[in-house]
Amino acid sequence: MEQREAGQKFFVSTGETSGDLHLSYIVEAARKLDPEASFYGVAGVYGRKAGVKILQDIRDLAVMGFTEALRKYGFLKGKAREYLSFIKKEEIRKVILVDYGGFHLKFLALLKKELPEVKVYYYIPPKLWIWGKSRLKKLVLADRILVIFPWEVDFYKKQNVETVYYGNPFTEKYRVVENRGDQILLLPGSRKQEVTGLFPVQLAVVRQFPEKRFLLKLSEESHRTWIEQLTGGEKLPENLEITAEKSLEACVARCRVACCASGTVTLELCLMGIPAVVIYKVGLINAVIIRLFLSLGFVSLPNLTINREVYPELLQEKCTAENIGRELSELSDNPARQAKVTEDMAEVRAKLQNGNTHIVESYGAYILNH
Repeated sequence: MEQREAGQKFFVSTGETSGDLHLSYIVEAARKLDPEASFYGVAGVYGRKAGVKILQDIRDLAVMGFTEALRKYGFLKGKAREYLSFIKKEEIRKVILVDYGGFHLKFLALLKKELPEVKVYYYIPPKLWIWGKSRLKKLVLADRILVIFPWEVDFYKKQNVETVYYGNPFTEKYRVVENRGDQILLLPGSRKQEVTGLFPVQLAVVRQFPEKRFLLKLSEESHRTWIEQLTGGEKLPENLEITAEKSLEACVARCRVACCASGTVTLELCLMGIPAVVIYKVGLINAVIIRLFLSLGFVSLPNLTINREVYPELLQEKCTAENIGRELSELSDNPARQAKVTEDMAEVRAKLQNGNTHIVESYGAYILNH
């Protein structure tokens, strides 16, 4: 272990809300251990709140899918040069990359080519265990690879790649919500492509059950415009409430079950103890590529964690109002199913805790001391 230098300067980079959240945990932990440490770079609301001095807000980087990424290639290439110039100018010696593999692997190669002495920590690396090992040669340019899922440790060990794993920080951030209401929580995602693809199906479910009450949580207040565009200004069912409440926990407390887009939110819901149905639809080109390369039986994080179904997954052509309604009814009204899901959710938490009660602090200390 290297001796810690007080007041270290870091360049940080992430590209999406989930990565920004995880980045904020590390920054908070590191700044508690070293109040003089400073962080600059690419982040969002969570990173800013944790103390990152923002050079680029992630709202301008939102890229989803393969075709959308191609459209922003030139923009991101220019940003990579900007970030590199800043690192040189400020004489920064440590860089933290979080998720966002499509951009970060290219940026990592550029960084190591021009500034090989800069130490790079890749936190939450690309999902090579899904997409295959072709990008492994690029990833191992990083000096340290920090992972947050146990199966990643096993994957990289088989490739003779050393990783750092203390557990998943979400287990410290999310507690089980014991007393919940009887609404059904709808989470259509945070990107426009997700909302426009999933909300119409969720709306059909709402109309299918006029006797039940639904709560649609939007990521941002501005996303109401997307809903209005999708419905053409048509009056929505009276049993549907729409909120842009920032606290996911507050929404979970009002609901019995959830229907959510595949993504990080599936793990957040699991750790809060609410049964859910996972849904997803993508465009034709992206769907073909996913089917060609996706090598795992599950896509949602709770299911992947214990390698069996915790949450039912309804993807692509299975993502219909009829299928969703049937699964929600089972999760709401079948006591045996409820008990099994509750047991499985507890197992997911135990697996991700890794016997560590100071996960976030462990990761924060690592980047300061190594």
